[in-house]
Amino acid sequence: MVSRIYVEKKPGFDVEAQQLKGELTEILGIKGIEALRIINRYDVEGIDEELFRSCVPTVFSEPQVDVTYDELPASDGAVFAVEFLPGQFDQRADSASECVQLISQGERPAVRSAKVYMISGALDEAAIEAIKRYVVNPVEARIASLDLPETLHMEPPEPQPVEVLDGFRELDEAGLAAFISERGLAMDEADIAFCQQYFRDEDRDPTITEIRVIDTYWSDHCRHTTFGTVIDSADIADPRVRAAYERCLELRRELGREDRPLTLMELATLGARYLKKTGKLQNLDESEEINACSVRVTADVDGREEPWLLMFKNETHNHPTEIEPFGGAATCIGGPIRDPLSGRAYVYQAMRVTGAGDPLVPVSQTLPGKLPQRKLVTTAAAGYSSYGNQIGLATGQVDEIYHPGYVAKRMEIGAVVGATPASHVRRECPAPGDVIVLLGGRTGRDGIGGATGSSKAHNLESLDHCGAEVQKGNAPIERKLQRLFRREDACKMIKRCNDFGAGGVSVAIGELADGLYIDLNKVTKKYDGLDGTELAISESQERMAVALAPEAVDTSGPEGPLRYCPYCGAKLGDSYTFCGHCGKRLPDVQEEDHP
Repeated sequence: MVSRIYVEKKPGFDVEAQQLKGELTEILGIKGIEALRIINRYDVEGIDEELFRSCVPTVFSEPQVDVTYDELPASDGAVFAVEFLPGQFDQRADSASECVQLISQGERPAVRSAKVYMISGALDEAAIEAIKRYVVNPVEARIASLDLPETLHMEPPEPQPVEVLDGFRELDEAGLAAFISERGLAMDEADIAFCQQYFRDEDRDPTITEIRVIDTYWSDHCRHTTFGTVIDSADIADPRVRAAYERCLELRRELGREDRPLTLMELATLGARYLKKTGKLQNLDESEEINACSVRVTADVDGREEPWLLMFKNETHNHPTEIEPFGGAATCIGGPIRDPLSGRAYVYQAMRVTGAGDPLVPVSQTLPGKLPQRKLVTTAAAGYSSYGNQIGLATGQVDEIYHPGYVAKRMEIGAVVGATPASHVRRECPAPGDVIVLLGGRTGRDGIGGATGSSKAHNLESLDHCGAEVQKGNAPIERKLQRLFRREDACKMIKRCNDFGAGGVSVAIGELADGLYIDLNKVTKKYDGLDGTELAISESQERMAVALAPEAVDTSGPEGPLRYCPYCGAKLGDSYTFCGHCGKRLPDVQEEDHP
């Protein structure tokens, strides 16, 4: 049985509704709006009516500021509901489900949320459609039915066998170009021709998983191919930029690197190379582990000097924020946190720098296929602050740059600084027999193609295919990872660690060792129905891959066999009836297995 409750802020607390009304009036120029209400709708399945009613004032609403309804209030105006697309992470629903389980100490229920908009006034159909286009970002959401569903359970499609690309080796130049277009790949014709020759030498056709993994690895986001651009000559108008460029050329001569190609990467690294050679960068911590920039420092800890690692990281989320500003900006702080965190460092401070067009221009001047600049600016700010507030990270500096050059593509930069005692970190090369353990969030369809999506050229038609490319941040999960990695005993078990960013399993695990076996059947999932390709390249957030010695994951111990959830792989105690990670009821007999 599905139970439903509607929750609305009381007058004076309905800030979101009043703000939206102002935006529709001022930005869209819709003058006929008399009243606008936003009501949060929750559908719950898997608990009895008594428990549901007890959760209404504790989980789904705050009686001091909210009013609840069993039925949707009557309205003589426009009424429509908006929900996340299937497969997109809904933090509101996920948190509500977890809270209900905390109260019941039973199985975690299914929860689905939606926002109901009720707008009254002299509005024609064109105005209503304009409002819907403004509040519904098709990349992540859709119009929802107002009817109560019979069940929230969605029968996932049975994953199909991984497709073998029969005839790939015989494609001509035009056929390869069409293949790139049809499959939505980021690689160019030269890349796909190279792949074709490889599989001709292998005397077999590839699977689509192999092609998509290569496409991910070779994307500009992962391999940074743009930085390999060779500079033959440069004509620079700005005198400051020209002076900086000429100084770089001087440093090349001083460092004896003139025999090397002059690339963007060469220019980017010359400063650090020079500081290192001149003895001004002696404490740089270098290793094969791929984490944030790490510097060895001496810290004063309660009057004692201790060796610590200071880490820095920045990221750009220009493309994700452009198409889905809340999630794109949220992961622009969550992403930079992950890199120092994978280095076992706790992040203490953040910085945000963004570039946008004029947010005060009328919506009518918005480029086709783009979100209005004001919506981009305000929604991105909300996403960034939401994630930072949830994880407990202060953002000490925020700069927003307004320039016409950012109308076509927004700039979104997040930067962080973290630190950890050097004694917590061991960096060793994984050895044969070592085990890879996945920590944190589970794999879903969110973020599939994020790396390649950031590397593709986009147009109006591409918007229809970008939904899965948007990563969805889950700050509470990353906060749990932070707490785990602050434990010295846990950190000292880790031989090497890599975060899940661009490329998902294929990249995060693939970068841990020169050669390894990946059993995709053991990858924990948010829901069933994911095929092998989706499991391999999903960039679902807040996950870590750690390499451990076999003895660190031994299933035997002084207190008897350890128990692991057969559904998600989480470690369990002996007295648990339900998994604290995925919420599923555990079978009576547990297999002694591990993730």
